[in-house]
Amino acid sequence: MDREKLIKSIMKDLECTREEAEEVAEMEIKAKGIKRYEKAEETKPRKKRERKVDEVKKDLMEYLVKALELVVDCVTSTKGESEIYFTHKNEKYTIKIIKHRPPK
Repeated sequence: MDREKLIKSIMKDLECTREEAEEVAEMEIKAKGIKRYEKAEETKPRKKRERKVDEVKKDLMEYLVKALELVVDCVTSTKGESEIYFTHKNEKYTIKIIKHRPPK
C-alpha cells in the first residue's frame, strides 16, 4: 500500500486530521522495517545425546597402557578412551589421543 492510500485509510479509521494521519503513517512505515526478536515462553526439551564408544581408540589405549606399564612407575588411571594418567620418577604425566576427522 502506498503512502497516500495509507494516510486516507488512517484518516477514515481514526477520524483524525491529515497531519495526525501522516504522523501515524510514518510510524507504521518505519515499524515495518523493525525486526522483532521474541523469546518463546517455554524451551523445547533437548534429547540427551549418547556418545558412541570408539572401539579403535579403546584398543589403542589398551596397547598403550600395557606398553607404559613396562616403562613407567605407575599408570594411575585412564579417562574413557581418550586420556591416560601416569607417574614416572615422581612426576605426573598425561597422554591424550585425539582422532581427527577425515579431510574434505
